[in-house]
Amino acid sequence: MRILGIDPGLQTTGFGVVDAQGHELQYVASGTISTTHLPRGDLPARLKVLFRGIAEVRERYQPDAAAVEIVFVNANPQATLLLGQARGACVTALVACELTVAEYTALQMKQAIAGYGKAGKAEVQEMVKRLLKLPGLPGKDAADALGLAITHAHAGQAMARIAQATQTTRRTTGMYKAGRAH
Repeated sequence: MRILGIDPGLQTTGFGVVDAQGHELQYVASGTISTTHLPRGDLPARLKVLFRGIAEVRERYQPDAAAVEIVFVNANPQATLLLGQARGACVTALVACELTVAEYTALQMKQAIAGYGKAGKAEVQEMVKRLLKLPGLPGKDAADALGLAITHAHAGQAMARIAQATQTTRRTTGMYKAGRAH
């Protein structure tokens, strides 16, 4: 299975692609999509760059699944809103390409990669390097994205089985049908 990990950011979005066969992992590619060349106030243009960049990565590497970091509220609400919009552009690009998207918190990824949920960026970089047998450290954003892909490679199947086993009947009260409430 080929997995695309995405670490969303409005200025820099990291991506990482790994192949997983059982417990064996193989590095395929990683990098970043940057919007720093655009004016800070031009949010629509920046979101467009992210959307197109993710679509291009998906087209080039043909992943079977994707894993994206879940964004939490931080001290600056405005920054959280902007980050949420960047994440939304990334997730939309993935689902527009018909990919299934798993979501993991930074804490879950760090726990899976470094064994400690509050691991620093340098620790994540080092563990990703070791797990994928890379010759050097990946960049910080790319390391986080690779970490998400690795997390999904290890935890994704178990989480899917749990979700399937505990699936409940979906409520339809208050849901929309053809754009109308019923």
